[in-house]
Amino acid sequence: MNSLVKYYLEIADSALILSHRLAENSSNGPFLEEDLACTNVALDLIGMAESIYNEAAKIQADGSTGDDLAYRRSEWEYYNNVLSEQPNTDFAHLMVRQFFLDTYHYYLLTELSKSKNSFLAAVATKSLKEVTYHLRRSSEWMIRFGNGTDESLKRATDAVNNLWRYTEELFKASEADLDLRDKGISADLELIKKEWDAKVNEVFYLSNLKRPENQFQLFGGKDGKHSEHFGYILSEMQYLTNKYPEAQW
Repeated sequence: MNSLVKYYLEIADSALILSHRLAENSSNGPFLEEDLACTNVALDLIGMAESIYNEAAKIQADGSTGDDLAYRRSEWEYYNNVLSEQPNTDFAHLMVRQFFLDTYHYYLLTELSKSKNSFLAAVATKSLKEVTYHLRRSSEWMIRFGNGTDESLKRATDAVNNLWRYTEELFKASEADLDLRDKGISADLELIKKEWDAKVNEVFYLSNLKRPENQFQLFGGKDGKHSEHFGYILSEMQYLTNKYPEAQW
């Protein structure tokens, strides 16, 4: 696969799957404003994914469309990070997952806005405005959990401990990523890792939360290897396209 297409899919797939997880929370937020906020974040993410899928389809020039890339691939052909596909469980898990990924997206898009690839730079610049709000919101929730009740702190702590094992994968570069980095196209994940660590440490300090130590890390999403949860997500996402394969959206 073309390195640029593969890199595009890594970004778009992660945004699409995370948006699907957030959409599952519609009508389940703790109050109406937050319910709407989760839905809006999901829409921002799927909007970014759509533009990247359409551009990837143009590059492939094989007759496929952005919708084909989003909804008509097999499980092993999706390259999203495994963290994005983890289930919501409770609101603390949803927001801790969101905080980890918002922080990652903020620094990733900051670097991609400087990319020599004009399309990536434009998408990153536009999406960065939205992700800045996403990160502020999820950071505030982390602090709210940590400084709320004993129960809210416990739930946030449990979520951090359960989800931390998926965080290192965010900074493991794929072959496509490394190929494009030499050309000034992809982002430097080592730099992003340092910035991510600093932000997480800052918010954890304000939230009375602790970083897990020496926790086993899981990888594989960027190689098409996923958790047991992914198949269920895909069966929901692809239901209509499988039932009506000739439908035009």
